[in-house]
Amino acid sequence: MKIGIRREDKNKWEKRVPLTPEAMEEFQREHGLSFVVQTSPIRIFPDEDFKNRGIEVVEDLSDCDMIFAVKEIPVKLIQDKKVYAFFSHTIKGQAYTMPLLQRILDSKSTLLDYERIVDDRDRRLVFFGAHAGYAGMIDSLHLIGKRHVALGEKCRFRKVKMAYEYNTLEEAKGEIAKLAQDIKENGILNTVIFGIAGYGNVSKGAQEILDLLPVVEITPEECLSLRNKQVGRQYCVYKVVFKEEHMAERIDGSPFELQTYYDKPELFQSKFEMYVPHLSVLINAIYWSEQYPRLVTKKLLKDLYKKGQHGPEVIADISIDIGGAIECSYKATHSDNPAYVYDPLQDIYIPGVEGKGPVILAVDNLPCEISRESSESFCDALKPFIPAMATVDWSQDFDQLDLPRPIKTAIIVHKGELTPDYQYLKEFL
Repeated sequence: MKIGIRREDKNKWEKRVPLTPEAMEEFQREHGLSFVVQTSPIRIFPDEDFKNRGIEVVEDLSDCDMIFAVKEIPVKLIQDKKVYAFFSHTIKGQAYTMPLLQRILDSKSTLLDYERIVDDRDRRLVFFGAHAGYAGMIDSLHLIGKRHVALGEKCRFRKVKMAYEYNTLEEAKGEIAKLAQDIKENGILNTVIFGIAGYGNVSKGAQEILDLLPVVEITPEECLSLRNKQVGRQYCVYKVVFKEEHMAERIDGSPFELQTYYDKPELFQSKFEMYVPHLSVLINAIYWSEQYPRLVTKKLLKDLYKKGQHGPEVIADISIDIGGAIECSYKATHSDNPAYVYDPLQDIYIPGVEGKGPVILAVDNLPCEISRESSESFCDALKPFIPAMATVDWSQDFDQLDLPRPIKTAIIVHKGELTPDYQYLKEFL
């Protein structure tokens, strides 16, 4: 089997790879696998890195049996009877990717989606989530500083740059460590509360960056009164992590049960509005779909601003579902123009960080801002599955495929047919 690594071309920021040159060299040497890499002018690992490790660099991948990528492959580039592995963004029946799914079906190809490589408890095993959290928190600190400078105010966060402006993640962490020392020695003028919705991989990445600062963790209940108790100069920032029971409640007033929330979300309504006015920064790190209550609605923000309660200065919508958990996230952005202000009183959007309303960070591929580290981490997670994926007989029927369970559950389409777990997608096609 010949395996091809496709170049990414979604935008100029998409520099990631699913497998590193070092990993491919190792597979060729120790497992006898055959790789080729499609040439790319922007990939974080230049063509020469692959050539130096004995990996052939080509333009045409048509003679490859299996093709790995990171993001969605354009419909017109899907070839017949191939095995594809990439983030397809099809499992929710997203309208914009249904033509891609239909083309894979029509081409009699196989599609494996990294998002569905999960363990027995449905926890993802191969992901960029932590790196989205790293970049999202770094960018949030940058936007706090930029917002205050735009308002003519001094702000200790102003020296933090966007994540992509650092050469490495370690360099960014070093800059934030300096900020931490500054806060410890000189303090900041106001009580700053970072609210993080969610506790998965994205949240953990965001918290790892935030915890470089002098942080005091508080409970959601403590968040409700902290600003009234802590006045004047502060020598720390505050962190509060919200779980499902803090975000939603039963409509009928009965006790919250997590499994019921997942199984019957229509029985629940949002209760998150009680916390929003008390947050300086909100980090949205939850998985959301339309049957679940929103975290922040336009109506909530409008009501707050009418009362003179402004809520978060910055909302980092790391999960970025347009009009989703954060209703005022109206479009995704790119790293060189990452944010806009939502004015809830006029229901308008203003590019940049100036204007009345929260600054919305809405970059839809945050891990690209730290492409090298995110690619290396992703590769490390994917590597254990490569030998099985490269040696299985893909011409067999789905039931006969001898693959590890996490890989088999990630196969959405096999030889042009939806696999049993994904039959529900027919209604979206």
